Amino acid sequence: MIVRSLFVESKKLRVFDFDDSLVTTTSYVYVTNEKSGRKFKLTPGEYAVYTPKAGDTFDYSDFQKVQNPKIIKGYFEILRRMAAKADGDRRVYILTARSAYRPVHKFIKDSGIANVYVVALGDANPEKKADWIEDKVRDENYDDVFFVDDSLKNIDAVRQRLSKYPNVTKKIQHIKHS
Repeated sequence: MIVRSLFVESKKLRVFDFDDSLVTTTSYVYVTNEKSGRKFKLTPGEYAVYTPKAGDTFDYSDFQKVQNPKIIKGYFEILRRMAAKADGDRRVYILTARSAYRPVHKFIKDSGIANVYVVALGDANPEKKADWIEDKVRDENYDDVFFVDDSLKNIDAVRQRLSKYPNVTKKIQHIKHS
């Protein structure tokens, strides 16, 4: 008996984080603590691991644009190659905590890359990325997932969530900056 899987192509989902995974920028999250009056700014990487304090309010206005982007060459090139192979069974996404997708989409398009969908979650909660990826696996039958992110919290959330799907091929990469 010939195994059916030999004749069926897998449905591939390729997901990249944007800030500090594909590019670094001078976009900051500005924090004001109403109790102490202290004001400071966080890079996207610092914000990803920041634990909010009582009285913190956040200003995300920098993320309405891609400010002074510097490409992280290795992963940007992987995105470029994967996007070139994108088709109906192979989708490439940028999944960002930013609330605006247009600046990211424009930057990617202006960089000469097509076939990339940008999803702006508007939320830095790692469970939101895990939810989104799980929805794609469950509802759209993706069985091969590649995920890249600089946030260990996001990596752990996605890895934990996808552990419920033993038949899904997973390659999850944490980007470590020196």
